Amino acid sequence: MPLNLYDTYARQQRPFSPIEPDKVRLYACGPTVYNFQHIGNYRTYIFEDILRRALEYSGYDVYHVVNITDVGHLTSDADTGEDKMEAGSRRTGQTAREIAEQYTADFQEKLTWLNVLEPHIWCRATDHIQEQIDAISTIEEKGFAYRTEDGVYFDTSKLDDYGYLARLDIKGLQGGMRVDLGEKRRFTDFALWKLSPKNEQRQMEWDSPWGKGFPGWHIECTAMSTKYLGPRFDIHCGGEDHIPVHHTNEIAQAQACYDTRLAEFWLHGAFLQLEGEKMSKSSGDFLRLESLIEKGYDAIAYRFFCLGARYRAKLSFTWESVDGAATALNRLRAAAHSWGDPGTADEDYIAQFKERVEDDLNMPRVLALCWDLAGSNLPDDIKKATLLHFDQVMGLQLAAWQPKAAAEIPAEIQAMAEKRQQARTDKDWATADQLRDEIMAAGYEVDDTPEGPRVSPLNS
Repeated sequence: MPLNLYDTYARQQRPFSPIEPDKVRLYACGPTVYNFQHIGNYRTYIFEDILRRALEYSGYDVYHVVNITDVGHLTSDADTGEDKMEAGSRRTGQTAREIAEQYTADFQEKLTWLNVLEPHIWCRATDHIQEQIDAISTIEEKGFAYRTEDGVYFDTSKLDDYGYLARLDIKGLQGGMRVDLGEKRRFTDFALWKLSPKNEQRQMEWDSPWGKGFPGWHIECTAMSTKYLGPRFDIHCGGEDHIPVHHTNEIAQAQACYDTRLAEFWLHGAFLQLEGEKMSKSSGDFLRLESLIEKGYDAIAYRFFCLGARYRAKLSFTWESVDGAATALNRLRAAAHSWGDPGTADEDYIAQFKERVEDDLNMPRVLALCWDLAGSNLPDDIKKATLLHFDQVMGLQLAAWQPKAAAEIPAEIQAMAEKRQQARTDKDWATADQLRDEIMAAGYEVDDTPEGPRVSPLNS
């Protein structure tokens, strides 16, 4: 059975087959590095990591490219407002390039915490200005662009199927619009190149055939993906928020330049929701991965939490649900460690595992299979080998996990841990969190295990 993936473009799950036998070219939209990433952002990269691992598990040679947006992403997707990098510079007092370096490094470090495989190519928008200028020139030469006082815009009326990826009702949306378009001809038209305001020098601007300015957000991905993967490649990924604007416009640019839809498969991860709302950086109040670490969870527990829902399904974040995920992960870790050295993986369980992975990366069913395996009558060495086989795709680092060394724990700290355990049993999460914080402030951490809470010195 081949790997089946849900293609947003086709609006259906269909068998995956690469353009070139045994090789997969994969492009994923990376972050705009004007601030730290929140845990909702990282859910998307965990999904893409599972996809890559599943492709490699299926025997494909994967070439993985991720972009870094460090110019051109305006505060409004409608090509208005300030460049997010310039706004970030003003907020921090650093230059745009300094914050790009800082937030890129932080993002890449957090991916290692989550055991996300590094892409083969990181490509920055500012390192590919000429490629973007060349692509815009081609679009203009082919009659798909027009110039205005503030830049160069893509003429979406030249494409009969513009918006097909998102199934946009162009006429309906047009009828409901009550905005000033300026010199834009249609509200769906979008910026390819923005001219720097007169009598104002931007931190990030370049000479071009149209004047000094900077590229629009969407052109970078079309230019860079085709540079490294060609004008027609296998898979393009991103978050579901990319569907109606960013990815729709990437496809339009590729149609104009190359007469392709860029990727054969378009895959999108759903939002992480906090109290029913999409998690967003726009308010400045968002959860970072450090927020979980400060409460005593490790990053892999968050990865495990994300595997508990299909990547295309919205996932609600609560501290209670993350606590449950951390407890479950520690149970699985402890069980695997207790099984000793691995033997030979069980073929029947491997067949079930493949079937679930091939069903559009069905990680909740994979986790269910893990618990079925743990409760089976198979010998421990076979259980261990089989679970580690699964972990090739899950990426939970089960083979490397070791229990913390025993240490002499003060009686008062142990008592606090037991009170916290009772609070968790009573579902008094506020008290449980307060006690965890007090234990950590005293220099200890508490892990929840099947045998009860285990306390150890921090950094032991």
